[in-house]
Amino acid sequence: MQIWNIPIWLQCLAMALTVTSGMVSGQYFKPFNVTYDHRALIIDGHRRMLVSAGIHYPRATPEMWPDLIAKSKEGGADVIETYVFWSGHEPVKGQYSFEGRYDLVKFVKLVGSSGLYLHLRIGPYVCAEWNFGSQLSPILVNFSFLSICSQNILPFISVSKKHNCRVKIVYKCHNLIKIVSKLEILGFPVWLRDIPGIVFRTNNEPFKEEMQRFVTKIVDLMREESLLSWQGGPIIMMQIENEYGNIEDSYGQKGKDYMKWAANMALGLGAGVPWVMCRQTDAPENIIDACNGYYCDGYRPNSKKKPVIWTENWDGWYTSWGGRLPHRPVEDLAFAVARFYQRGGSFQNYYMFFGGTNFGRTSGGPNYVTSYDYDAPIDEYGLLRQPKWGHLKDLHAALKLCEPALVAADSAQYIKLGPTQEAHVYRGNNSTCSAFLANIDEHKESTVQFLGQTYTLPPWSVSILPDCRNTAFNTAKVGAQTSIKVVDSESTSSAKISAPEHLMIQKGLPLISESWMSYKEPIGVWGDDNFTAQGILEHLNVTKDQSDYLWYITRIYVSDEEIAFWKENATSPSLTIDSMRDLVHIFINGQLIGSAWGDWIKVVQQVQFKQGYNDVMLLSETVGLQNYGAFLEKDGAGFKGHITLTGFKNGNVNLTHLPWTYQVGLKGEFLKLYAVENDGSLDWTNLTQNEVPSTFSWYKTHFDSPGGKDPVVLDMSSMGKGQAWVNGHHIGRYWTLVAPKDGCQEPCDYRGSYGSEKCNTNCGKPTQIWYHVPRSWLQPSDNLLVLFEETGGNPFEISAKTVTVETVCAHISEDYNPPLEMWSHPNYVNGTLLVSEMKPVMQLQCEDGYTIASIEFASYGTPQGSCRTLSTGKCHAPNSASIISKACEGRNSCKIEVSNSVFGDPCPRTVKTLAVKATCKLSTSFYAGVSDI
Repeated sequence: MQIWNIPIWLQCLAMALTVTSGMVSGQYFKPFNVTYDHRALIIDGHRRMLVSAGIHYPRATPEMWPDLIAKSKEGGADVIETYVFWSGHEPVKGQYSFEGRYDLVKFVKLVGSSGLYLHLRIGPYVCAEWNFGSQLSPILVNFSFLSICSQNILPFISVSKKHNCRVKIVYKCHNLIKIVSKLEILGFPVWLRDIPGIVFRTNNEPFKEEMQRFVTKIVDLMREESLLSWQGGPIIMMQIENEYGNIEDSYGQKGKDYMKWAANMALGLGAGVPWVMCRQTDAPENIIDACNGYYCDGYRPNSKKKPVIWTENWDGWYTSWGGRLPHRPVEDLAFAVARFYQRGGSFQNYYMFFGGTNFGRTSGGPNYVTSYDYDAPIDEYGLLRQPKWGHLKDLHAALKLCEPALVAADSAQYIKLGPTQEAHVYRGNNSTCSAFLANIDEHKESTVQFLGQTYTLPPWSVSILPDCRNTAFNTAKVGAQTSIKVVDSESTSSAKISAPEHLMIQKGLPLISESWMSYKEPIGVWGDDNFTAQGILEHLNVTKDQSDYLWYITRIYVSDEEIAFWKENATSPSLTIDSMRDLVHIFINGQLIGSAWGDWIKVVQQVQFKQGYNDVMLLSETVGLQNYGAFLEKDGAGFKGHITLTGFKNGNVNLTHLPWTYQVGLKGEFLKLYAVENDGSLDWTNLTQNEVPSTFSWYKTHFDSPGGKDPVVLDMSSMGKGQAWVNGHHIGRYWTLVAPKDGCQEPCDYRGSYGSEKCNTNCGKPTQIWYHVPRSWLQPSDNLLVLFEETGGNPFEISAKTVTVETVCAHISEDYNPPLEMWSHPNYVNGTLLVSEMKPVMQLQCEDGYTIASIEFASYGTPQGSCRTLSTGKCHAPNSASIISKACEGRNSCKIEVSNSVFGDPCPRTVKTLAVKATCKLSTSFYAGVSDI
């Protein structure tokens, strides 16, 4: 067992500070120590099985934090996990920011006041698809696919490199091979790359000095605010570095030395809680090495003295502009989680439980979208994603029922039940017993014998038996409701058009404004701070990431002879850029002639010149910073190689080494056209419909907020590409690139191992059209909206909409498990009620402030279809609708037992299903109680 030695004087001082702090703001916990052994974290002397919810504080507003934390807790989380974002906290070297969305102390205190623990992943390398990062392919093993090889997985490792950007490791077991990869990024401040002699993430003194300074700053801040567990705070664990094992070999011995240095540096800070390194198989003895991936049930740390910890369970995925939207079915996610605890895991964190929004220019790249929804259990706007949230809530409740046995047993008894079926049994003191039965077959259900009883296991599922006898939960049987969200100008409107099951949209009026003003962005040089240098300068070295935009301008002379040559041969010259990222707009003499985007791609653009002097103007643009894995500081953005004019009479003209004039950013950025205080400070002109679309234009208008309290989004589907601000708040980049028409799987079969290309949605549609505007950034009226539009769009068609849960529905069969709360029912505890006597229960619930206005469909029998296409089958209880209406209408939520005793038996000897679809409406006064039938 790992013991953390805290000096007595420091403990006494911490106690005194905690008591003093408690007098002011309330003490979160009685001070407690956190240690660990081979089985689990030990909190205040007790082993714990913990569920963690990933929430990144900068991806929401402080006003959203309490609700997000509360919904995580209600969903069964014990812990909140977050990275610490160095680039946000120290945007300028030595100048720290801990305010607004970066008020880390406030966030941690809110977690503590809610009664939850916190896992603080300092890094300071972080993933999270955050601005300025690397794109890499870390090792990922699908352990569930291989776990049928019992308790022993033998790795046969084959390493190959392709284009210096991808590493594959093959794990082979009984001829089963699975290869998976993940793209990750980090979040360093850009100024870090300008420190002389610096090399990131290796045994490099300049980098280590800066890293240690920042990590020390964070640990000291947490200690000063009494937020560590032994001070009565919520922090139970910290992380140093992040997935370094993926690139360690690139640095040779210096990489290994750096890893050991980072570990010792962290331990030397006296935080007094365990430290973690994820994906670090050579982590030192006193640092827990942890797993990240879609499946971590077969993971084992590098020491038998360490517990099995899963720091990132990827419950969704991110996307890029022009990409499809990933979706991970909750049945597979629940399967992965159950398998993890079944096979000895003790701490699992959902990455993400709430994804949120990449406000401003924080989205990484290249080309990651502004939304970071991540298909998480709580969506980008803070609404529950059902059935994912509800199904996981039930899973967590079932796991808690097993916790006494899980923490009491040092290991599980393994029982092979079939060729692809197995059981793990945990026995503790006082006859405590819990079991997990798994069917890893991807296609067929299986009937197995376990401890003298028969169990039917759906394919790719785990059944949880808290008492080793009765099934409390099966990962493939989803009893939670499905919520269909509406993005609409009027939440009461009934006119909708077809869209995916979980989301619908109404594209009607009203528009956000009929009155717009415009300001034309100058093309090329606009300020006194431009400068001229010989040759092509690297983009980030010039901009320091203070803007996405950088102008490159040079001038060439074209003779009459060249013009005649092109006319005679009916040809045109071309501009060739050897390599470019992320985007370039090409201008000749102030006229836009072409654009290109990509990740270090070659660009060839035909051009037209006039006789005499011609201005060649390139607007280079970053769309989120991204550098590959090792040696991040040596990569950059903009242009590489040569910039050449081809097709001239006497050969190519190399522009690379000519004098170039540089202008950082846009004039509108410099003037802060988006700031509320500058609203009337410039000569804007009234915009008319016949003036759009227009490129490189600023637009502004004023609008009223939609009524109510529902989340607000801007529908930007009429625009091209640019950035948007509301009341001075940068809501992010927008771009209406369309996803490919193929590659989606709707509906998607949850069975079998998940990867980021499985279960995609939104094919043939713009990747993102809705942009979140937090309610706290809005006022009832006269809100200022400012846009910078690059490629041409129509602001007159922008609308402000609200996101509401308008429809809820559910399918529950007779053979589903009873509700988890029945396991704590007094009659069950005292033995007078058998689980076999308990019946499944359907629960329907609208969002707070809404009531069930009407029952659109109800059938007890053999109903057909999904939520939007429900119909009665051959078997149907005619009283279904009246019973459900009586129980549910006018209430915020209702519960109905799924049994013949409620509905009668319309078809004996047939397993009946109850299917219900209900409409939720806003109510100024509603009965918040729950009706039970």
